[in-house]
Amino acid sequence: MDDCLFCGIVARRVPAEIVHETERTVAFRDIAPAAPVHVLVVPRVHVTSASTVGHEHAEDLAAMVVAAREVAEAEGIGSEERGYRLVFNVGRDSANSVPHLHLHVIGGRPMSWPPG
Repeated sequence: MDDCLFCGIVARRVPAEIVHETERTVAFRDIAPAAPVHVLVVPRVHVTSASTVGHEHAEDLAAMVVAAREVAEAEGIGSEERGYRLVFNVGRDSANSVPHLHLHVIGGRPMSWPPG
């Protein structure tokens, strides 16, 4: 999609600090990190949000979760002793600002519950 920020990053039209790539995903650092490690994992195909995900996206979703685990391991937060949070934000009330499915990998500090 031409006007999508994350599609622009995937296509290398928009600069980003890319930290991981697979055939189905691209992962890059969030420009406004909420923690020492804050990476976004996006599918290479445009999917608007988790609210539009269907069975046809199953392989992309699985690839996103695997990529998130690999990012966490590479960033040194992948162990059970450290840990990390995976977040899909859906809609305006969740502060989702880019209409392209993305998975936040957040860690590097203790987190509280509930979030937000």
